[in-house]
Amino acid sequence: MRKATITRKTAETEIAVEIDLDGTGSYANQTGVGFFDHMLDQLARHSLIDLKVTAKGDLHIDDHHTVEDTGIALGQALAKALGDKRGIRRYGHFALAMDDAQVACALDLSGRPYLVWNLDFPTAKIGRFDTELVREFFQSLSTHGGITLHVDKVHGVNSHHLAEAAFKAVAKALRMALEPDPRSEGSLPSTKGAL
Repeated sequence: MRKATITRKTAETEIAVEIDLDGTGSYANQTGVGFFDHMLDQLARHSLIDLKVTAKGDLHIDDHHTVEDTGIALGQALAKALGDKRGIRRYGHFALAMDDAQVACALDLSGRPYLVWNLDFPTAKIGRFDTELVREFFQSLSTHGGITLHVDKVHGVNSHHLAEAAFKAVAKALRMALEPDPRSEGSLPSTKGAL
């Protein structure tokens, strides 16, 4: 039952997100931004979260609002689907290699949003996509999902590979953190009594 649907409508965008944390990694993402759709597909596939995103944004201006607002809505959906977080592993980490690129991710589903971003891109664009929007997406996801998120470039020279490695590393770390811990017997993974 770890599912959620979020809709977000502003003067700039209209976003609908559906997720199932216990899915198979199926996806149907249509944001109007081709490269971003490809990254969302990777996020779903490698986290095993079923993900459907539909977005209509002010793409005649640029992709910024669409990417940022999708991160907001997805973060809200993750937080809603997680509920009180009983029984999950809470922490996840993964170092992902993709050709020349290696990106490491460590995260905590703590309820305390914080982004540490040590990933620079050698180019300003991947096709028509602004590489700075990769960070914008993860900033929004972290803030609205209540995630402490660290993303670190180990090495790499190809911007496409670096971006894709980042999305896949976060996906694999999310999969680990979201999974039920068979030893926890549904208890809260914190000594504070709340997350």
